[in-house]
Formats: sequence, C-alpha cells, structure tokens
Amino acid sequence: MLRATLSALLLWSGSVALASEDIADQYPASLLYSKPVEVIPHVWSAIGATAPPTYDNAGHNNNLSFIVTGDGVVVINGGASYGLAKALHAEIKAITDQPVKLVFNENGQGHAMLGNSYWAEQGVPIVAHVDAAAEFENHGGGDLDAAQRVTKERAESTSVVLPTETFTDEYTVEMGDFRIEARYLGPAHSPGDIVIWLPDQGLVISGDMAFHERMLPIFADTITADWLETWDAEFEPLGATYVIPGHGHPTNMDQVRRYTKGYLEHLRAQIRAHIDAGGDLAGAYYVDQSAYTHLDTFEELATKNAGRVYEQMEWE
Repeated sequence: MLRATLSALLLWSGSVALASEDIADQYPASLLYSKPVEVIPHVWSAIGATAPPTYDNAGHNNNLSFIVTGDGVVVINGGASYGLAKALHAEIKAITDQPVKLVFNENGQGHAMLGNSYWAEQGVPIVAHVDAAAEFENHGGGDLDAAQRVTKERAESTSVVLPTETFTDEYTVEMGDFRIEARYLGPAHSPGDIVIWLPDQGLVISGDMAFHERMLPIFADTITADWLETWDAEFEPLGATYVIPGHGHPTNMDQVRRYTKGYLEHLRAQIRAHIDAGGDLAGAYYVDQSAYTHLDTFEELATKNAGRVYEQMEWE
C-alpha cells in the first residue's frame, strides 16, 4: 500500500499535466469536486479544482484533507459550504467508523471556513489562528454572499460560523497514532495562514503557504517579502518529504519551492528591474512571466500579481 501511495505521489509531483482548470467536475456522484485519495497511510485529501469557484465545482477549489488517527478523525478545512462539509463527512464515514473529533481552518477565507456551519452542527470543535478568525469575522458575510451568488442552491444551509477555539503560535494534538502540529509560521499568503505538520510522517498540509499547479494569487495585503522570509526561516526547515498544498495534487518540496518561492523571487526581480529602469505601474503589468504561463489561473492572476508587487516594491 505504501509503495503504491509513494508511486502515485511521485507521478503527481513530476507533472502539472494532471491539473486542469478546464475540468468542471471529477466526481459527479458527490458535491465534492473529486473523491478523497489516501496520500500516505491514513492521511486523505479531496483535491479541489484548480479553477476559481464555479457552480459546477460547487466552490470546491481547495483541498479538504483528513487524518484517520486510530482514535478519531481530524479534518483540515471546513470547506466552502455546509453541503461540501457534509459531502466530505459522508466520504469519511465510508472509510472509517471513527468520529470526527476536530476541524482545523487553514486560513480565514470562505473556502476554508464556510463549511464550519455544518461541523458546528455536529458538535465538532473548530480551531483556527486568531488572525484567520478575525478575518472571517470581518469578511465572512461577503464570502457567504459570493458563494451564494456563484453556487446558488449548492450553498443552501451555509452560514457564517466562527471557529470555537483560536491560537497564536502552535496548537498540538496527540490523537491515536498521530502527533498533529498546527503551526503559524509567520506572514504568508493571507492573515492567519497555518500549516498542519505531521513530524512522524514527514508530511505537511501546507495550505496557502505553498502552490504548484495553479498560479498563486497575491492579494492587496499579501506582503511578498514577508512570505519569502517566512518560507526560508520556518517552512523550508520543516524538511517535509510530502506536501499537500492548499490547491492542487500532493507533491514534494522541490515542486512547491519552484512554483511558490521561485515564482515570488522571479516576479520581484522583474519588478525591481522595471522600477530601476524608471518603469511605471502601467508597464509593470507586462513584465516577463512567460515561464509560468502553463499554470492554471495564469490568465486570471498574472497581471494582477505584477501590479500588486509593483505597488509594494515601489516603497520598499
């Protein structure tokens, strides 16, 4: 089983061809975009679409993971709706009789937290970083409006429900055969981003710390210099063998390093050269990002990313 799992992981990590934002739904029998797969023994993930949220993918465009510990199940990400969380729970019940005992929200975005409405109804504790909880408290209503507008009746029963517990640096759980460390490593993609580190398995569920099959988005409050510092000081030293990213198939550090750290460094170098040559914001949108055109969401994000990095670096 382990050999088959490792072979599949190597296949995923060696090619980006398996991810396509043009595939509307890979699992028509479920509201989930794809059926959960066992990445390593007892660690599962339902891989979301690498496209933006749509009606067809039901807003499942991030990874919903869970760990079958032997003494209960730990879920990573509440999901983008009540229905998606319920669909994930149905898959968990088909795999194990162990109850879900804990849910982690990997950040404060809607697709990580809107499904809290289902998990809270089940009486399951929900944990997030304090900054992610504040982000969802401030913007969760807007996230819900957007989800209802895009996914329509597929967002039925979804409401804004905050985490029941928060932490600042680390939240560690010893459950069954697993030590599970939820860690806030520092500023990265969005406020309160955390990773779930399984030290005994060498696996990190990285959330939006790391991307590889789709282009990473740079938000107005994403400080790229800080993200790179967090990467070098805290994320890289984990020495993970396996990475389940926030979006896209499970992979390894080489791939996420290339398409996260490598992309951020490339874009910042292009913008620095543009600024040093006297370039303005309008020209910044056209700096060279051709090495990344094969990534999903390139068309939606590349020029926006360049503009936002220009606005940051103009004042660095």
